This record gives sequence, C-alpha cells and structure tokens, in this order.
Amino acid sequence: MNQTTELLEVYDLKGNLLRVEERKKYYSQIKEEFAKSGKITTKVKSVRLLLSTSEGRIYMQKRSKMKTENAGLYDKTVGGHVTAGDSYDITIVRECAEELGFPVCVVAEDEYNKVIKTTDTSVIGIIRKVDVIHNFLSTRKTGEGDFTQPYDTAIYIGFYDGPLHFKDGESSGIEVMSFDEITEDLAHNPERYTDDLMYMIKKYKTKILEGI
Repeated sequence: MNQTTELLEVYDLKGNLLRVEERKKYYSQIKEEFAKSGKITTKVKSVRLLLSTSEGRIYMQKRSKMKTENAGLYDKTVGGHVTAGDSYDITIVRECAEELGFPVCVVAEDEYNKVIKTTDTSVIGIIRKVDVIHNFLSTRKTGEGDFTQPYDTAIYIGFYDGPLHFKDGESSGIEVMSFDEITEDLAHNPERYTDDLMYMIKKYKTKILEGI
C-alpha cells in the first residue's frame, strides 16, 4: 500500500479514538514527541504473525539493511499497520499477500487443530489470532538510539509450507530455523533479533509448537 495515502486510526492510551491521520504525518509527530519527552502518548493498531512449517521450522524475515529501524535484524514473519476501517483479520490477510506473496486463512482458535490436519498447507497458510495486546510496547533500534512505540496489536500464529515471494522491499531474506535453534541463538546472540521476535518466541512457545 502507498504509505503517502495510508490512513491510520489514532487512539489515546486508554483506547479512545482521537482522529484518523495519514501514516507519514502521524510518525513525524510521535517521533518528535519521543525526542522531546522520551514517551509517546498515542497509539495505532497493528498485526504481528509468526509462521512455522508443519515440521516446526519458523520463518523469520531478515530486515533490509536499508531500513531506518531494526536494520539487518531477524524479525517476525509478517507485521503491519491496520488501515482505518479495517479489522485485524483483514489486515493480516492483506499483509501476507503484500509482503511475502502467499494466501492465508484465519480460523477460530477452537477449530485450528482440525483445520491444519485437513488442509494442504503447501497451498494456503492456516493461522489463528492468539492474543490482542493493548499498549504493546515495540522497541526499534535506530542509528540515533532506541525508539519505543505503543500499539494495540493482534498476535497471530500458524503454519505454511509453500513458497514465499518478496513483494515490497522490506526484507533482504528469510531465515528458517527450529524453535530450539532460535532459542539457543537468542541466548548467545540476542543482538541479531528484534525485540518483537524475542517477545513472541518467549511468550507464545506453547502456541508456536502446538500441532507440530
């Protein structure tokens, strides 16, 4: 999506809708606020997905070194902003298609295990929403220091065994590792990973390994 026209719903930290604002303008404002006060007093909605193969190997995006935030770090499989008027589920379906070029179906938590056993995940990804976190703090590393931003964010976990195709230039590659390989490397080389990915690996271990 063209970021110059992307509109976001802006909320205060209690969840009250304040306004709808163009993404570029919003980020300019909050970065100025953070530089002055060390905190941000508004938030937008976002989605985050950690995807595995049916054999339990986790897809991680390696962020492009050209990015201004978290450049060159391993990150969650997919992430993105919720456009004004859209739901979390619509957003994650769109982001999977736009970022990595694969289709996904969002299923209910209580139907997930049945669906992954009866679906060809080399054709379509099967994911479910496992959490919605209000005032989730996402810290990004930049050349000018860390930058921490609050979001309302929906967390998704799921499976996909098909091909991935880069669409938007956000990433420079995909790393596929087992859960044990990631946790071991995190213990020795945490600087290689985004805070978002480290948080998801630690908090959602049971959900990630479910169905493998």
